[in-house]
Amino acid sequence: MPDKDKQREEDIKVNNALKRIKNRLLVFSGKGGVGKSTVSANLALAFARKGLQVGLLDVDIHGPNLAKMLGVEDKKLEVTPEGIKAVEAAPNMKLVSMSFLLQDPDLPVIWRGPMKMKAIQQFLGDVNWGDLDWLVIDSPPGTGDEPLSVAQLIPATGAIVVTTPQEISLMDSRKAIAFARKLNLKVFGIIENMSGMICPHCGGKIDVFKEGGGEKAAQQLNVPFLGKIPLDPAIVTSGDEGNPFIIANPDSEASKAFMEIVEKIITTP
Repeated sequence: MPDKDKQREEDIKVNNALKRIKNRLLVFSGKGGVGKSTVSANLALAFARKGLQVGLLDVDIHGPNLAKMLGVEDKKLEVTPEGIKAVEAAPNMKLVSMSFLLQDPDLPVIWRGPMKMKAIQQFLGDVNWGDLDWLVIDSPPGTGDEPLSVAQLIPATGAIVVTTPQEISLMDSRKAIAFARKLNLKVFGIIENMSGMICPHCGGKIDVFKEGGGEKAAQQLNVPFLGKIPLDPAIVTSGDEGNPFIIANPDSEASKAFMEIVEKIITTP
């Protein structure tokens, strides 16, 4: 089959899959180390806790870790007559990740841009996502191949930028917001992660990484500020143990913050 015909066939499959997905949400950041994957996973779980049908797509080709965080790293994608079957990561939530395709999790994925674009296209077109209320897409940090591929392949995608409380984060947030606007992504807003920690001994708040950088960035960039996610040691423990935090700790301040942010997203016109 000629390359043009193959590409046309792939485009049709992607479009057919997207017709069954009501809302698409790209979670990304201007830099690494801000807890973006943690935010992506728990936002998806928060949508699912509201009874919505959710897909979680990990397009971090070089560093996929959502399967580990959700406790399903031993699962594999199944091929069925209806397409590739996504992994059931939690009630109402399906996951697709590069990690399910690796023979050895310790070996690096050494791919250039076109191969990553092709993989993301197959994650969309060849996977039988079914009918979804939300598809949450966890992208690697920066404004490179993966978020660009998502923006090109999936029209009408909304974007959330994850940042940390330091004022220096304003520089990275500005780049991320400019990227989203240039690609005509609807900007749902900014989330300030690692925003203070409640001391387990005295109950007081400790601003480990200062406070307010994300909120200030939202004000200066004229985008919504979705909320603050406090530091919680249980988030680290849950991720390492593959025990989804928002399910294991539903009454924590961080879980409540995730639920409030999701409510804002859902009610955004």
